[in-house]
Amino acid sequence: MSHIITITNQKGGVGKTTTCSSLVSGLYLRGYKVLGIDLDPQGNLGFSLGVDIENGLTMYDLLKGDVPVQNVIRCSTYGDILPSNILLSSIEREFNRADRNVVRELILQNAIKPIKDYYDFIIIDTPPALNILTVNAYVTSDYLIIPMVPEVLSLLGISQLKETIEAVKRLYNPSLAVLGVLLTKYNGRLNLVKEVEELTAAIAEQLSTTILNVKIRNNIVVAEAPAHGQSVITYAPNSHAAIDFGALIEEINANL
Repeated sequence: MSHIITITNQKGGVGKTTTCSSLVSGLYLRGYKVLGIDLDPQGNLGFSLGVDIENGLTMYDLLKGDVPVQNVIRCSTYGDILPSNILLSSIEREFNRADRNVVRELILQNAIKPIKDYYDFIIIDTPPALNILTVNAYVTSDYLIIPMVPEVLSLLGISQLKETIEAVKRLYNPSLAVLGVLLTKYNGRLNLVKEVEELTAAIAEQLSTTILNVKIRNNIVVAEAPAHGQSVITYAPNSHAAIDFGALIEEINANL
């Protein structure tokens, strides 16, 4: 039985893809069977793990119902990937054209059902929007992790996120749980960070969760690693960020 974890925040630039790629590769290196699913049309998760996202089948083909999931899976050096590219940005139109008997919110869940139990972990990257792709991820998942940069503007929009989570739990997935809020690009020496952290703790309580103990420290290797087709963990294993992501994996495992 797999643990399905979605990394989500409708705000961009908070480290969703970096977190996803680090979890995929880090869990793989610990001996787990891992699948990364990229639901962001930018395709950064596959790109970050060395997958050629411009050639071959992608999430667009899978969600359209054109091919079985087994045909879309790509093997990377550090785990399997269901990649995406810019074609995925038009999938909502395809959903609207779908047969009326198809529930749009369940398309991802049904698409990966044949292979779901093969993996120990399935990690889903989401777009910076609360759209139908993100809702599909929530419906499919056991847990959510919400990355946030400790800045005041990052707190905006959390009420909308809360409403979306509650709607999915009410209508489709009552067992969905928020595993925690993950603070990224963290510098604990700044007074502002400490103030925002206090506000974030209050928001986390509204989401029936807490701030995760591990914080991901700011580090230049986070920007460098994708250009080399690697996660932070494999590109610079001794960096602060890689150490933090390793600790995050241990915390996740302890909380499951």
